[in-house]
Amino acid sequence: MDQNLIKNYLEKGSLVKRSPDINIANSLIQVAKITANSVLEIPLKESNAIVIFRELYEVLRQIGDAKLWKMGYEARQHEPSIKVLMDVKIKNSFVLNNLDRFRMIRNDMNYRGFKPTLNQSQEILDFWKKYGKEFLEWVKS
Repeated sequence: MDQNLIKNYLEKGSLVKRSPDINIANSLIQVAKITANSVLEIPLKESNAIVIFRELYEVLRQIGDAKLWKMGYEARQHEPSIKVLMDVKIKNSFVLNNLDRFRMIRNDMNYRGFKPTLNQSQEILDFWKKYGKEFLEWVKS
């Protein structure tokens, strides 16, 4: 993540400087893996679209949080946790633009009562299935 962006997040309180903590990072990674594997076992349908979307979003956020802890920062808001994921090197880096959209959908769900469509939940599910391993490898490095 760009140093100017980190400085901006620190100034507005979205990030707090901490000592790097590999134990917290590893714990977040383990919980993210367990959650993702559990979600993948659930067949997507109208009645659970909210749960699937929210939990896969949380998996991505936890991976971002883990990376930030390794860098010596604690996120106080979701934006830095999602923004740091833009550093993942994948072949089709354009798809990383979906991350902030996922964050906005999740915010609408939690704070405005928005219900994601089946297509939106399928989209984050497909995103995780296609790129999840790359995110996990990246955060471990």
